[in-house]
Amino acid sequence: MRTFVVAGGTTGMGRGLALHYLRAGDRVTVVGSDPGRGQDLLDEAARLGAGERAAFVRADLTSVAENHRVIEEIKARHDALDGLILTAMRSFPRRVETPDGFEAVFALYYVSRFLLSHGLTGLLERGGEPIIVNVCGVGITKGSIHWDDLSLKDGYGAIKAILQGGRATDLLGVAYPDAHPGGRTRFLLHHPGFTDSGTRSLAQPARTVVRILARLAAQPVERAIQPIIELIENPPAGRLLAYDRREPVDLSLPTLDPAAARRLYDLTRHLLP
Repeated sequence: MRTFVVAGGTTGMGRGLALHYLRAGDRVTVVGSDPGRGQDLLDEAARLGAGERAAFVRADLTSVAENHRVIEEIKARHDALDGLILTAMRSFPRRVETPDGFEAVFALYYVSRFLLSHGLTGLLERGGEPIIVNVCGVGITKGSIHWDDLSLKDGYGAIKAILQGGRATDLLGVAYPDAHPGGRTRFLLHHPGFTDSGTRSLAQPARTVVRILARLAAQPVERAIQPIIELIENPPAGRLLAYDRREPVDLSLPTLDPAAARRLYDLTRHLLP
């Protein structure tokens, strides 16, 4: 029996992966902000006969303190982890600043994933073939890190924030192996493609537009998670993996620059309370 943690596991691809591993006989702890959705997942686990192997931790992952609490709760629950799956993400039509001083998309898309990845490495290193799966937009080269304005106080835009978060989480994966030399944990950056993961986090009119596009062109969650499952079951060699669906992403892309990854890692360590 393997043990997985899924951050953002009550909806979309996170939920799909959580239920897949519960069906496979594994143990899964899901982290999410909505207690109703958390209970829905636990109810579904019970219907699958996996109720004793499923757990839900409620948390606001835009908060640094909440991420630290989640890490401590998971350490109290488990002696080892086989996988950490990071899918939590939402858009904010207007700029929101967290109590820690981060712009909210950056806090959720990057800072939370940074904290959970590094904070749970000790448990992952005790797992069988440990892997961190970061569901993101790797391979996309649009957007940039606004080094002098990470909180986007000067000219916020929802797409601008998402693209910065995406480029930051790419660099998180690049920096991870060097931050844990000699470790066994692989870090998979995975771009699933356009997936019908739901639109509840979107404001109108974007919600309606995306819902229509999803009906026309998006793949279902069940198809989107299959390449991830395959890579977890049969991971390629190397500690940094980057895939667009089933195709490897060129690690020499400028968005995966090791020097930029080290710069962001060091800056994040400096900014975290």
